[in-house]
Amino acid sequence: MSTPPAHVRAQLEATGRPFEIIACDPDLSDTAVFCERYGYALEDAANTILVKSKGSAIPFVACVLLGHTRLDMNHTVRRRLAARKASFASAEDTRRITGMELGGVTAFGLPEDLPLWVDVRVMERARVVLGSGERASKIVTAPDTLLALPGAEVVAGLAREAG
Repeated sequence: MSTPPAHVRAQLEATGRPFEIIACDPDLSDTAVFCERYGYALEDAANTILVKSKGSAIPFVACVLLGHTRLDMNHTVRRRLAARKASFASAEDTRRITGMELGGVTAFGLPEDLPLWVDVRVMERARVVLGSGERASKIVTAPDTLLALPGAEVVAGLAREAG
C-alpha cells in the first residue's frame, strides 16, 4: 500500500486527530473520478488548490474547498489577498512550493509560512477525503483536523456552488 510522504504523515500525526490512509490507483486520483470509482460523495472530497497572486504581499495561498464547489477567485480570494490579480498556480509552481503533484496536493505538509484558507463548507462535513501528497493514496479525516495546521483559517465565501 502506498503511503503519504514522510513530512505529510508526520504533520498529520502531529495533529493528534484520527485519520485513515486509503490506497487508490494513481490514474484515478483526480477528485471526480476518484469519488465515482471508490464510492465517495463529491461533497466529502476536499481539494487543496494553490493560488498565485499578483500585486499582493502574499504571493501564494493554499485553499481547501469541497469537490462540488469552485474557488471564488475574482471576489473572495482576490479581495483577501488585496491583489490586482489571483489565479491558479501552475503545475510547476505547485510542485516547487508544495513538493506535491497535482492530483495529490494536500493541506498537510505544506510550508509553515504558506497561508491555508479552508472554505466554511468543508467544516460542515462529518469527514473529508483529501490528497495525501502523492497520487496513490488519500487521507480521510474529520474536517477539524485541518484547524490544527499552522496558518489554517476558516473563510466564509471562499468557494461557491459549481454550475
